[in-house]
Amino acid sequence: MNSLQELVSLFEREKELIRIKEEVSTELEITAITQEVVRAEGPALFFEKVRGHKIPVITNLFGSFRRINMAFGVESIEELVKRVEEFIEFKQVEGFLGKLRLLPKLWQAKNLFPKKVEKAPCQEIIFKGEEIDLHKLPILKCWPKDAGPFITLPCVITKDPETGVRNIGMYRMQVFDKRATGMHWQMHKVGAKHYRKAEAMGKRLPVAVAIGPEPSVIYAAIAPLPEDIDELLLAGFLKGAPIEVVPCLTVPLEVPAQSQIVLEGYVEPYERKMEGPFGDHTGFYTPQEPYPVFNITCITMRKDALYPATIVGKPPQEDCYLGKLTERLFLPFIKKILPEVVDINLPWEGVFHNLAFVSIEKRFPGHAFKVAHALWGLGQLMFTKIIVVFDKEVNIQDLKEALFYLCANVDPARDIQIVKGPIDVLDHASSEVGFGGKMCIDATKKWKEEGYQREWPEPTDLPPEIKEKAKKLLRKLNLIPKR
Repeated sequence: MNSLQELVSLFEREKELIRIKEEVSTELEITAITQEVVRAEGPALFFEKVRGHKIPVITNLFGSFRRINMAFGVESIEELVKRVEEFIEFKQVEGFLGKLRLLPKLWQAKNLFPKKVEKAPCQEIIFKGEEIDLHKLPILKCWPKDAGPFITLPCVITKDPETGVRNIGMYRMQVFDKRATGMHWQMHKVGAKHYRKAEAMGKRLPVAVAIGPEPSVIYAAIAPLPEDIDELLLAGFLKGAPIEVVPCLTVPLEVPAQSQIVLEGYVEPYERKMEGPFGDHTGFYTPQEPYPVFNITCITMRKDALYPATIVGKPPQEDCYLGKLTERLFLPFIKKILPEVVDINLPWEGVFHNLAFVSIEKRFPGHAFKVAHALWGLGQLMFTKIIVVFDKEVNIQDLKEALFYLCANVDPARDIQIVKGPIDVLDHASSEVGFGGKMCIDATKKWKEEGYQREWPEPTDLPPEIKEKAKKLLRKLNLIPKR
């Protein structure tokens, strides 16, 4: 998928998008409509008439698994997972024929790197100097106590001041005035790392913000990649073709050529301003805190620009579906590091960093705690507050089954371990910002070596052939759905 325009056309053909022709306000109204549609598992929304603005707003683009599949040109997320598994398979290759079989992978890797172009749709219209006015963009105020309008789907581009390695992250941006926004760089984020380096050098940090690039770039901006891995490589991998980039006009950065709108500018060292509150994906308002200020030097956009936005709040929201995509795509990488892991489930109710269910092939006493500590050492999984570890036989994607074994197999005096470590900055429960308690719950069968001296009971069940015979009869009587 090359652009959001292509994606909108596809969604319309497949009846996955509706156009709302009634006039709506950017203040609360679009949020209210979008939230109801998301919770009803409805389509993407195209707001044609936005009060006081000429640019249409689109929301809920990724608010279903079907639309995510369509955006990446696959029938199911499992196709993407299989592609990832094949790409990271690093088994030793022997012989000439084995090396030949690697050539397609090597060619694919070669074609993941961004491709520079001189002209781009995102620079068809240019605003500089006094023409710069963020208020001309239909930026949403999502919740009543938000400090103002926030850009909620920005792809923020920076480069490491020392190494020149690019990073693309997604950080909310509060509009302060016509030419400045907040830059919500939390302490653990790579963008914040780049800023700290520039600040220590006494230099301003160039920043570019791409609003509405192609779908694979939007997803790559939120993906938990290792530091110093260019997100455009992942975007190219998911798209199956290089991402075209064009040089910015006022800062030494490149932006995705198919973006709808681009903000160029810089962040000065030691310049801070109170940012927030903001109704975040946690379902609560995050309080005011000082954050860096993004000063805009240029705005460019397409002639047919669309303004994409996402609404975050109490789940389910659109970000739940993107979070599940991350869960599935990064499971192969987790398995490479921890081969005993069978599956992982980050339930929506835990907003992805509060709760994780993990199933493992248990091999030794205390294995559950070993896995939990290893997961806390992996990138953004360090923010996970509660990890529950199950045996491989438990279907942790079935919430009812997982809760049954959690309640049945756990002795709180024996099977709970509490430690301290990094916590998501947005977590309001911890006593300190970014630092607090974590818990591992061992819900596996207990061994004698773990202090369990009784015989562990077997769960009740029926033979598979008897269950299948019963189902056939019930289908025949129309008492259960036919396959």
